[in-house]
Amino acid sequence: MNADAPLYKRDPAAWQAYLAEGNAKQPRKRVSADVLIRDCKERILLVDPQYKPDWDLPGGMAEANEPPHEAVRRELREELGLDLDVAGLLVVDWVSPHGPWDDLLSFIFDGGELADEQLAGLKISDTELSAFEFCTAEQAQQRLRPYVWRRVAVALDALKSGNVQYLQDGHMR
Repeated sequence: MNADAPLYKRDPAAWQAYLAEGNAKQPRKRVSADVLIRDCKERILLVDPQYKPDWDLPGGMAEANEPPHEAVRRELREELGLDLDVAGLLVVDWVSPHGPWDDLLSFIFDGGELADEQLAGLKISDTELSAFEFCTAEQAQQRLRPYVWRRVAVALDALKSGNVQYLQDGHMR
């Protein structure tokens, strides 16, 4: 082999080691994935987590190497006993470092409208939640933290427009 050939051609194992070293040095992002689920009255499903003071959308943190849409599916099964394919992406919000936290990529997916049998099957199946409730947009605005509500409001607009939105700290870019 030509000594002037690129490393990936000369020594594929050395090339993989080089890539692995670069990967180990790159920052990791925290990823949260939530879902906007509605009932036939267009009310929004909110959950009341026991570990924080405010209500939230169903979902949670993605595990290492877990795609965000699969994180939502896992969280729904674990917390509400709901097996749901998420329909599509509505919002991505880059959240800057704050308090003890590094930055975060927060996704909101469209969970669609639940059928009557799905509604009847909802149950709290994890100790992380103390309650769930379908709320109007006005009720949701009162229960959610302001930055979460901004995300949800944009997700509701994205449902109508069909356009995925990118936010930074809950604000349009």
